[in-house]
Amino acid sequence: QVERIAEEVGAAIEQWDGQRRSEAVQAEAKAAPRRGETPRTRESEIPTMYVSFDGTGIPMRRQEVKGRRGKQADGSAKTREVKLGCVFTQTCVDEEGRPVRDPNTTTYVGAIEDSETFGDRIYGEAVARGLERAERLVALTDGAAYNKSILEMHFPEALAVIDLYHAREHLNNLGKLLLPEGEKPEGKHPWAKLLDQGDIDRLLQEATKKLPRSGERKRKALTEMNYFRENAPRMRYGYFRAEGIIVGSGVIEAGCRTLVAQRLKQSGMFWSVAGANAIIAARCCLYSNRYEHYWEDRLPAV
Repeated sequence: QVERIAEEVGAAIEQWDGQRRSEAVQAEAKAAPRRGETPRTRESEIPTMYVSFDGTGIPMRRQEVKGRRGKQADGSAKTREVKLGCVFTQTCVDEEGRPVRDPNTTTYVGAIEDSETFGDRIYGEAVARGLERAERLVALTDGAAYNKSILEMHFPEALAVIDLYHAREHLNNLGKLLLPEGEKPEGKHPWAKLLDQGDIDRLLQEATKKLPRSGERKRKALTEMNYFRENAPRMRYGYFRAEGIIVGSGVIEAGCRTLVAQRLKQSGMFWSVAGANAIIAARCCLYSNRYEHYWEDRLPAV
């Protein structure tokens, strides 16, 4: 009974929240200045708004993954990806000049759905949060192909930043392929310093010197190097820090762990898409501090 009620409430929250985002997008479209009109005056400014999104797999019932490609030995899938996004703001830096996320400004959206639908979802959330009033928009992602498509479609004006910790993971993989055994590109290592400075050209030059002439190791290393080459404009970490911009996606990573994994990846759990999406909607609402707002909207007018 608890399970049924939780899913019913979650489905209702998803409908309520979707309507909220849809109304925000429609209002923005109506308020947008027409050709030749003077742009409207902004009510107030948001110094920096961030959008960030990532994905994490959850275990599914057999019928929900039938025929889907996955990472199992036979090429089948046991999980489906939950796409989770968040929006938050930043107005200041600390005493050491490090950017500080504004407290109680993080809101979440998420679901098991295709990237196009999720793009509409995260865009609607950003609009509802005041996207048109943001002086600067920063998009923090991990560089996945579908993330780039979402940015091109919905946030072309955003300053795109590849999460530094994902970049470090790729650098570590590159180091395992090209550096002597036991030597890691972290801390004070020259390669780690180049990455932290955002000097990707120099980093690639140094890696090229270590490339073997042929073989599987060279092929894998070139793949990692291509990741840095393609994302170099989004890895200008020295510049980003100088501008007081957050470069780590810890907020969305924590969301994937607490909002999704702690509830939907417990031992013995297997989900339907509808059931998982209902619970995700409820938890996004709860973690966005909108749960009471939902129930207030359900109360009859007095």
